[in-house]
Amino acid sequence: MKNKIFGFLTVFTFVFGLAACNTMHGAGEDVEEAGEAVQDAADGE
Repeated sequence: MKNKIFGFLTVFTFVFGLAACNTMHGAGEDVEEAGEAVQDAADGE
């Protein structure tokens, strides 16, 4: 029984970690795009 619970928690943690990593990657892209927009506005484009 303990092995099943440990296995479930391990898989849950792994999946949650992948989702969090993907979210941070998307947030990084959004910040990068916002920075480029500010730079373009400053350059007058």
